[in-house]
Amino acid sequence: MEALSTIESFVRSAESGSFSAAARRMGLTPAAVSKNVAKLEANLGVRLFQRSTRSLALTEAGERLLSDVGSGLATLQAAMSNLASSGGLPAGTLKVSLAPAFGRDYVLPLLTDFLEKFPAVVPDWHFENRQVDLIGEGFDAAIGGGIELAPGVVARELSRLHLIPVAAPAYLTKHPPIRSPQALASLDGVVWRSPQTGRVRPWLLQKRDGQQATVELKPRVTMNDPEALCRGVLMGLGVGLVGMPHALPHLHSGALVRLLPRWYSDVGAVSLYYAGTKLLPAKTRAFVDFMVGAFRMQDLAGTLRADR
Repeated sequence: MEALSTIESFVRSAESGSFSAAARRMGLTPAAVSKNVAKLEANLGVRLFQRSTRSLALTEAGERLLSDVGSGLATLQAAMSNLASSGGLPAGTLKVSLAPAFGRDYVLPLLTDFLEKFPAVVPDWHFENRQVDLIGEGFDAAIGGGIELAPGVVARELSRLHLIPVAAPAYLTKHPPIRSPQALASLDGVVWRSPQTGRVRPWLLQKRDGQQATVELKPRVTMNDPEALCRGVLMGLGVGLVGMPHALPHLHSGALVRLLPRWYSDVGAVSLYYAGTKLLPAKTRAFVDFMVGAFRMQDLAGTLRADR
């Protein structure tokens, strides 16, 4: 019977395409991972990888083995993690990726209550604007918007992501009042460039009564980071379509003014993502249930809506 470490070394190397990446995830050296894989190959009598100085590719036998053991490894590790939990309670390191502003302002404040309820869980939180590979990078969960669902990953919606047109009061004193979406085109725009496509796209604004209008701002400044875009608008560089999670504190303080209050753009959901295995680790299940429940109890989804 193969040791679990040799099987995991093979699976993680196959998922990441390199011994070095697998080693970082497992907390081992690349040499140790390579040795584990070589031992597994020797015991099975087959070559699992085609190796070169630049790449690591599965052989046909490696593909078959990964298909047979990949999901089973996750189930076995989850079972062992649950049995090893402290006093039967969720325990262990909880690795989570979070969209920076949303994570800092709306998820992080919930951490104290979560840790009081689950003191044996140790959060390892990564605040970053990118789509992580939950399974390949060893994350237990991720919170963000616009994440493509990979096979084996499920999502629980926490809130809608609404964008609203806003500007700094000082900027608005230099321009006539904006009374229609079309009038936004006459103002300087702090616009968004998609990091994925490299494009600056127009936005579809809508109202609850079904009215719609396409808005294409005149670029004065172009940015690919939502928090930087909000800061640019705060500086008085122009008008921008800013997400409610970023805009809300500045609307409350008066540093930003919402234009066309009944208009907004719905660009999707902010969701909590995790691997949809049958036997989810207790720490991950506790985190998912706690966060979904906290957002519901505090009506954070309602707070972040722009259509009320």
